[in-house]
Amino acid sequence: MAVKKNIKNVVALRANVLTWNKMNKTIITGFHAIEEQLKKAIAEKSNTQNFILYYSKIGPRVKKILATAKSAGFNSEKVMHEQLDGLVLSLDATARDHRGIVLALSGFEKKNNQFVDFDTEIEKICAHKKNKTIVLLDAVTDPHNVGAIIRSCDQFKVDLLVMAESNSPKNSEIISRASAGANAWVAVSVVPNLVRAVQKLKEKKFWIYAADMGGEPAPNIQFPSNTALVMGSEGSGIRRLLKQSCDTTVFIPTDGRLDSLNVSVAAGILMYEVYRQKFVQTQL
Repeated sequence: MAVKKNIKNVVALRANVLTWNKMNKTIITGFHAIEEQLKKAIAEKSNTQNFILYYSKIGPRVKKILATAKSAGFNSEKVMHEQLDGLVLSLDATARDHRGIVLALSGFEKKNNQFVDFDTEIEKICAHKKNKTIVLLDAVTDPHNVGAIIRSCDQFKVDLLVMAESNSPKNSEIISRASAGANAWVAVSVVPNLVRAVQKLKEKKFWIYAADMGGEPAPNIQFPSNTALVMGSEGSGIRRLLKQSCDTTVFIPTDGRLDSLNVSVAAGILMYEVYRQKFVQTQL
């Protein structure tokens, strides 16, 4: 009887997965990603009915997440481990490693939850902030790199991350896990054309820096209050037209045997240098 009941539960939950996909529900895995989504929902006073946690076992980390959820009024439900496996069937292999807990989101369109409108966000940033930093990614297709860059954006006060519709990663689950949940806090915009995005930033008095060998060493540059960094792929770098649209180039002096840094590492170093000049020096 127990075996039949377990099979029935798994079948029922898999049926729910099909229903959820049609209703634009989102499944999130990973301790950091779940924690940050809950923190953001609490901060924004989101409707708690749009969030439900499913868990199969209670370790220290899961217990902490459940306590946070309970205190904020979020629903949670204990299910079988096999049922969680059913919930994550449609996710990438990395994201299917749920580690005993899954967060299901509903009540909004996936796209609206993930991305912001470029023009609207730029207007808002320019109206409310003195020091502004934008990062643009050209053909950075590895979701792990994008996730790591988003994590650095969160740490170094980047106001907006911009990617092109083409040649950008589409797997939001991996990006969420790689960013340790920082994607819940960092505004991300996807645009049809990065060259046009750069022109818009120039109209708003941004100075555009292309990360490229042969440019000015980053420590020698006094970054202005309106700074935009353009990062290219590790293989081909920044595409020609986009690079020509930038105001100047910047590079990171190194002394290693390899010819370049990983793009997420390079982006983090440049973001820190901009952050250091704008915010750290003023505090000393």
